[in-house]
Amino acid sequence: MKNFLIVWIGQTVSMIGSSMTSFAITIWVWQVTGQATALALFGFFTQVPQVLMALIAGVIVDRTQRKLLIMLGDTVSGLVTIAILLVYLTHHLQLWHLYLAVAVKGTFEQFQQLAYSAAISTMIPKQHYGRASSMGFLASYGAQIMAPALAGMVYATIGLVGILIIDLTTFAIAIITVLRVHIPQPTITVADTQSPTNIQQEMSFGWRYITARPSLLAILVITSLFWLAHDIGSSLYAPMILARTGNNAQLLGLLASAAGIGGVIGALVTSRWGGFQRRIDGMLLGMVGAGLSKTIFGLAGMPLIWIPAQFCSSLNFPLLGSSIDAIWLSKVKPNIQGRVFATRSMILLITSAFATLIAGPLADYVFEPMMMPGGSLTPIMGKLFGTQKGAGITLLYAVSSLSLLVVGFSGYACRTLRNLDTILPDHDADTA
Repeated sequence: MKNFLIVWIGQTVSMIGSSMTSFAITIWVWQVTGQATALALFGFFTQVPQVLMALIAGVIVDRTQRKLLIMLGDTVSGLVTIAILLVYLTHHLQLWHLYLAVAVKGTFEQFQQLAYSAAISTMIPKQHYGRASSMGFLASYGAQIMAPALAGMVYATIGLVGILIIDLTTFAIAIITVLRVHIPQPTITVADTQSPTNIQQEMSFGWRYITARPSLLAILVITSLFWLAHDIGSSLYAPMILARTGNNAQLLGLLASAAGIGGVIGALVTSRWGGFQRRIDGMLLGMVGAGLSKTIFGLAGMPLIWIPAQFCSSLNFPLLGSSIDAIWLSKVKPNIQGRVFATRSMILLITSAFATLIAGPLADYVFEPMMMPGGSLTPIMGKLFGTQKGAGITLLYAVSSLSLLVVGFSGYACRTLRNLDTILPDHDADTA
């Protein structure tokens, strides 16, 4: 695990710097526009280029040094940060500059994320897949704890310029740590080099592989439905809190830290425990737990309930995510993981992009007007959600959260999914 830990540390540091920048920009954009759509479009412009590049990225990951691709992602992210810094220093920073920046960054992050995911199976033994995945959540949620607190403390002193410089420093640390380690490439067999014979077949290989295995197709469908509902709510989260608290950035940061603490504890527990023996139970129960917590969060109207609900919600995601990752890593052979994971990533990215695209307009132009005084939903939902600014956003968030519960429970009704661990053998036992 030594080399994996070195890479993990570098990526964690980089994630903290990026999260600080993201937090500061979120506050700036909301203050400038006051619209949920403006914030939701960040996710959309990040994901669209990732969708377009996903399949070709999978082919490249299976044919190129994964170490170089990981470093390329950090390098391009650093260059994008420099561009934002220069535009800001010349007092010309506009919203479209940020959309363009996240689009460029998202394109190369697709290569980096696929390379990093596929590298796990070549760096560590199979029994540690779940722990490695939970460490990824530990990094993510750890950054979620530290970044808002650090950004809040230093923003008044060093401003956006200082935070961007910190971000650049963390990218350099990430690149140096990857340079220090050896990341093995999977063995490419003669069959792999001879077939498929052209780029179109290469790009469609992952889809054909998944559809030939109904259990993998089932897990892809249910995770897509889960993230569709989740990302609608996630796109509304920051504007909902800011709208209902009078732009209280301090509370938003506190909630982010509560989520981070929950995620870190969940990741530590999952890493120590290793998760359920039946990975599918970890996935479905994690969905149910997240949905229940987020539903309580959406129905509540006070920070006293928001904070523990957010903590409990994040507690579930390391178990959920590490279970999903362990299933895919153990069921798909390492030498084709780039193409298969790219197909999975493309489907999930399309789902997420669609969710972020519709979330803002639904909130701003449908649910918000219907929850204003005299709106069509006010007589039914007004007593529960109020009629002030943000009531419609909150209602839509609550609906998306209830959908997570439905998706999680429905997974147990599908035999192909429920018995996935026994129906589909691990890749080292698969003779097909």
